[in-house]
Amino acid sequence: MIAIAIDDEPIALDVVKSLASKVPFIHLKEVFTNAFEAITFLQQHEVDLIFLDIKMPDISGIDFLNSLTNPPLVIFTTAYAEHAVKGFELNALDYLLKPFSLSRFLKACNKAEEIYSLRRKASGNTEPAHLFIKDGYEQIKVIIGHILYIEAAGNYTQINLKDNTSLSTRIPIGDILLLLPSQKFVRTHRAFIVAKNAITKFDRTQIWIGNIVVPIGTTYTKCLQDL
Repeated sequence: MIAIAIDDEPIALDVVKSLASKVPFIHLKEVFTNAFEAITFLQQHEVDLIFLDIKMPDISGIDFLNSLTNPPLVIFTTAYAEHAVKGFELNALDYLLKPFSLSRFLKACNKAEEIYSLRRKASGNTEPAHLFIKDGYEQIKVIIGHILYIEAAGNYTQINLKDNTSLSTRIPIGDILLLLPSQKFVRTHRAFIVAKNAITKFDRTQIWIGNIVVPIGTTYTKCLQDL
């Protein structure tokens, strides 16, 4: 995986470089103390993963991520735990709280590699594309075109299908979103992902899928532009 790291503190970048050198499937191609230089790099090079600090002087990591049209996988690295919820709302893959250990860094990288591999497999499939979702000890095949909407419910994520059946899994909703084609699905709320072709109507606060009403969260109003 091709990766870059962005942090305004050179010492923090040295830590990421040292740890990344120990992970065989991570190729840390560049590091940046200036986020705007990183934007230029991303416009010219293909990158699979970003290690991204949140609190930076010119632009926050959250605003940086929001500025990217088609962002790669992102692992936030920060000293401020209070930003974690916002980071996951932006579908960050993981959240490393400084100072982090090699084992914690490796766990995040392994998660990135798993999602990256699943994405590559999905992109090579002919339609209808499908996913295998872990349910207990079983892997259940789910046709992507059969999904109506996905809802986070406590410790589970529920995938609701067109035949009025559903599947529950412990895979976090943000991780499932990373596996779905972005042109076919939109996240409307911290707890909801909707299949665009299943939408029958919407306004500024909610979406209808037939008689089912799905909310649009205040931090997800950007999805209205997509719709």
